[in-house]
Amino acid sequence: MDTVEHKNFGSPSETRTFPHGKAEILNIGGGTIGRLILEPGWRWSNDVKPIAGTESCEAPHFQYHVSGRLAIRMDDGQELIAGPGDVTSLPQGHDAWVVGDETVITVDWFGATSWAKASA
Repeated sequence: MDTVEHKNFGSPSETRTFPHGKAEILNIGGGTIGRLILEPGWRWSNDVKPIAGTESCEAPHFQYHVSGRLAIRMDDGQELIAGPGDVTSLPQGHDAWVVGDETVITVDWFGATSWAKASA
């Protein structure tokens, strides 16, 4: 990095919308970071799977969970619920859904590049 960059999710580089949510993408410092905003009722297998065209989420994630509760089920059956203050490192091959009535917000340092984006 040779220059200073300063960006804000209030003006994302790209916004990807889908049922019950959106992904705000910032391109900064030669990398990509995403803020995922997932409303109650959101589930990857219902709302993003038709966009991705894969059986499960193939994007690995490295996320900080800001708000809400997100249930995650790996393809091998392992399950967890992430909430505010949690950090998750997820390999590809999972489903996820919002638990309860609070909007889930996560900041994703690794999976945002192609998440909720149609395959080329």
